[in-house]
Amino acid sequence: MNWQTSRFLIDLALPKVMGIVNVTPDSFSDGGAHDTPRDALAHCEQLLREGCDILDVGGESTRPGSPAVPLDEELARVMPVVRDAVKLGVPVSVDTYKPQVMREVLDVGADIVNDVWALRQPGACEVVAAHASCGVCLMHMHRDPQTMQLDPMSGEALPVVRAFLAEQAAALRASGVAASRIVLDPGIGFGKTVAQNFELLECQAELLRLGYPVLAGWSRKGALGTATGIKNVADRMVPSVAAALMAVERGARVVRVHDVKETVAALAVWRAAHATTTTTTQQQDTEK
Repeated sequence: MNWQTSRFLIDLALPKVMGIVNVTPDSFSDGGAHDTPRDALAHCEQLLREGCDILDVGGESTRPGSPAVPLDEELARVMPVVRDAVKLGVPVSVDTYKPQVMREVLDVGADIVNDVWALRQPGACEVVAAHASCGVCLMHMHRDPQTMQLDPMSGEALPVVRAFLAEQAAALRASGVAASRIVLDPGIGFGKTVAQNFELLECQAELLRLGYPVLAGWSRKGALGTATGIKNVADRMVPSVAAALMAVERGARVVRVHDVKETVAALAVWRAAHATTTTTTQQQDTEK
């Protein structure tokens, strides 16, 4: 399975690590740590040294209760970073829901639009459809960042999330976008209860039945804090890595993470175990 993006055909036979680059002063985990172009680019380079496969640059926090950022301000944050990041030799994703930002970053060479609104903002679908080959990640979000955790979803999350993602992917396909350009994200933490988040992890294989790769974004999320009792967001590295591995075991092909080095190391162990299991199975089949 491959993910077609602007400049790269990403082989998803093995899971890929997407490193988070927040160019924001207020993101829930690392807001302000890389909020200048120079610091953000240095962080990009650090993530690449740690082994990430895709860079995901974002200029607006989508943490619960976060205010919307004006267009000009978001462009001022992300454009200098994207212009330099596309020279680093890896796919560059931009986390935005604004069609104007999508158009600008794609024009300077960005590879992927990562949209928490799943292209529901007016004009967003048209921007992606007009591009020859950019990749896109469609995410499920209940309500909006300002209200999603004030009034989270009720009932079972999986049927709602599955139906929504199927509908949005079908609409994008109808606009002429090839299936190979589309990845789906269940939106962990975006308007779901703790139980619903873990329901989506446990039943993630059901989303794979839609026929698209799945991206999992568990890194440092509140559900992990509730499950472990770890209140300090920056201290949630271990549960974040555990959740990423569980998502991969259940078929996720991309994991979006803050802790790249640790996730890459954990996936190396996963690959070694998977390779051993595959070799043993092949030997048994040969002996039969």
